[in-house]
Amino acid sequence: MGAEISQFVEQTGPYLSAALGAYGAGVLARAEDAAVGATANAGRSILQAVWRRRGPAGRPELEAAVREAAEEPEDADAAAALRQQIKRTLREDPQLLAELAAQLPAAGVVTITASGERSIAAQTIGTAITGDNTTIRR
Repeated sequence: MGAEISQFVEQTGPYLSAALGAYGAGVLARAEDAAVGATANAGRSILQAVWRRRGPAGRPELEAAVREAAEEPEDADAAAALRQQIKRTLREDPQLLAELAAQLPAAGVVTITASGERSIAAQTIGTAITGDNTTIRR
């Protein structure tokens, strides 16, 4: 079960980042916003479900982790602290893991489309240059 929890938490990273970017530290209290992308709303939904399952005694730690991750989006330690809070809740509530995992798109399914002259598309991209007579020097 530990590996399953870790895999789930890893998959939720982009959703959580999008939710924190869109809603900030208020992500736990905000209602769904149709103007915010589906990724941010999925992250918000995950965080709110974890918050509800924590109960009053465990919520302050989760709220602090959310606040720190929202205030310092580039801080890997803040993101790791939030992931640990989520893992703790999922270890205590295996049913929640099943419920949340069902909300995520199937892992490994990626659709990338590009069309037209010099179009590029990628899931992950480091450097991309299109055009004639291009040189890259390091």
